[in-house]
Amino acid sequence: MTASVQPLPFSLAIDAMGGDRAPEMVIAGIAIAAERHPHGRFLLTGDAARLAPLLAKHPAAAAICTVADAPEAIGSDTKPSAAVRMRRTSMRLAIEAVSAGEAAGVVSAGNSGALMGLAKIVLKTLPGIDRPAMAAVGPSARGDVVMLDLGANVQCESRNLVQFAVMGDMFARTVLGLTAPSIGLLNVGSEELKGNDRVREAADIIRQCHIGPQFQGFVEGHDIAAGTTDVIVTDGFTGNVALKTAEGALKLIGDLLRQVFTSSAAAKLAYVLARPGLERLKEWLDPRRYNGAVLLGLNGVVVKSHGGTDAQGFAHAIDVAMDMVVHRFNERIRDGLTRLAELGPASAGAAESPAPAEPSEAGEPSPRFAAAG
Repeated sequence: MTASVQPLPFSLAIDAMGGDRAPEMVIAGIAIAAERHPHGRFLLTGDAARLAPLLAKHPAAAAICTVADAPEAIGSDTKPSAAVRMRRTSMRLAIEAVSAGEAAGVVSAGNSGALMGLAKIVLKTLPGIDRPAMAAVGPSARGDVVMLDLGANVQCESRNLVQFAVMGDMFARTVLGLTAPSIGLLNVGSEELKGNDRVREAADIIRQCHIGPQFQGFVEGHDIAAGTTDVIVTDGFTGNVALKTAEGALKLIGDLLRQVFTSSAAAKLAYVLARPGLERLKEWLDPRRYNGAVLLGLNGVVVKSHGGTDAQGFAHAIDVAMDMVVHRFNERIRDGLTRLAELGPASAGAAESPAPAEPSEAGEPSPRFAAAG
């Protein structure tokens, strides 16, 4: 007779004090999420005195939340090295709830570097994962695309890229609902001889492992927006640069459109005629729709909401975390790593990974790719 698995006390632990407009934005976001996840139970960490009147205004949120008082909050300008030494912050208590088995995952809109540092220290990585990777979903010409790493690891070896590919495959299956997502390795050219030894070695290993049939080889920067593959794998340095470049390009396009449609009376009339199509475009590129980057490879689900998002965006980050929990994402990652290990020592790559770096203090990636803030 198989023993039944006891459910965790809480589906998610939520950092109530993280984000530019916290805790008001967080509570309003939970109220929206409550309609979609009425059976979820959330542990809300933060200043209990400030949270009580907000929960009173949002009974839907109050019905699914239990408050754990946290006397401290990590500021957006707090250095990660200082944040990891603070013991009673709302972010740390939320992460520790996952480590203690009280919650399956955590959602925070707080300091990105602090979240990455605390998550790696408190939760640690899954067996077989050298480093966690930040993954997010963004728009492309063919639909949504997953990209990782987006900044958690500036330097990577071939085995890190292989692990990212395995995690990206499972992430796309879980969040996008794809049965066999196509995978591409970002490079300076699509030819097999292009790139350095690290990416070529990673490509060889991916071809040999269980996700080999889904691997489409090398892809280039323009393939991200084209949606050539469902998953784009790269190191954190390149991924973050690509992300910031895309963010700047989208902002430029938006600014140019505003200039064009306000330049004359005829242009304003053209805007009226084009407005339905522009509204659809705005909805498609709405950063709130893509809010919720995930730190993959940790002993627990960790979702980073953009710090400047609103209640709708934060609710979407909760949706992402709940998808990961409901579909038992980490168990599927473990299965994928077991299959990867069947390749033997070659799957680890020839070179040793460099020692883990200090928590990143880089600026947050674009909200259009759901990354952290």
